[in-house]
Amino acid sequence: MDRVDIVVLGTFVADLAFKAERLPVVGETLLGRGFAMGPGGKGSNQVIAAARAGARSAMITRVGQDSFGEMARRTWSQDGVDTSHVLVDETAPTGAAFIFVSTNTGDNAIIIESGAAANLSAADVRAAEQLIAGAKVFVTQFEQPIEAAIEGLRLARSHGVTTILNPAPALPVNDAIYAHCDYVTPNETEAATLTGVDTSTDEGALKAASSLVERGARNALITLGAKGALLHGEAGTHFVPAFRVSNVVDTTGAGDAFNGGFAVALSQGQSPVDAVRFGAAVAALAVQKAGTAPSMPIRAEIEAFLRERR
Repeated sequence: MDRVDIVVLGTFVADLAFKAERLPVVGETLLGRGFAMGPGGKGSNQVIAAARAGARSAMITRVGQDSFGEMARRTWSQDGVDTSHVLVDETAPTGAAFIFVSTNTGDNAIIIESGAAANLSAADVRAAEQLIAGAKVFVTQFEQPIEAAIEGLRLARSHGVTTILNPAPALPVNDAIYAHCDYVTPNETEAATLTGVDTSTDEGALKAASSLVERGARNALITLGAKGALLHGEAGTHFVPAFRVSNVVDTTGAGDAFNGGFAVALSQGQSPVDAVRFGAAVAALAVQKAGTAPSMPIRAEIEAFLRERR
């Protein structure tokens, strides 16, 4: 097996996206304004973003023996993702997600069921140690069991691989996990949940980032939506503005696009600040298309976007 640049441990889920003006209240039925089904899951979205952005990428997960699992394998195959450590679970279905997308703003709300990926274990991760050891960057999240995420981060750091923890959805965790993280990448809501700090101001975001670094992370990278991102830690303290785009269609995959792009830039030797800017470009392109995995841009699009904004 050839070495890969980026290994992502996470979930695949089938995205079931409904468009409407607003969410219904309990007991209410609303007519929708659109529906789409496609590949999703934070880990899968991130590995596809990385592959399309030019990195040799691999996925570690579990899927069910069902049509959604077939969708996952077909999706990864189209983008050349290494699936040698994707396990087929005969006891659980592939995960699925309900996604509400506002027709007014493009903002979203999500309910996720991880399905087979909820059975990922530390032993599954140890079985992929050779794959992880040969990578440049390892990425994981909290949609699969935290024990598996911790083992992946620990193994990657033990082999000198750069580690990225995207703590989404935000869950209460033992601070010991942060010692294995080169970068922790919550959005502002997740950062507030993890730290108890109001991140609605620049000062609050910096306080939350400082809290994550104090807990053991080498760097905290908080994404702030349209305001950009805050990088704080060993790389210094930097507010990196977002790219302005006029046609926001769907923000569902923005965070995953950012994390995948950021990982690619780090794997290719870019400085942390430049890597943040690269991730922001990937996210800016993604929000201009519908869907999650289908919205991820290819390398040529990213490079052209960045050239136009020098």
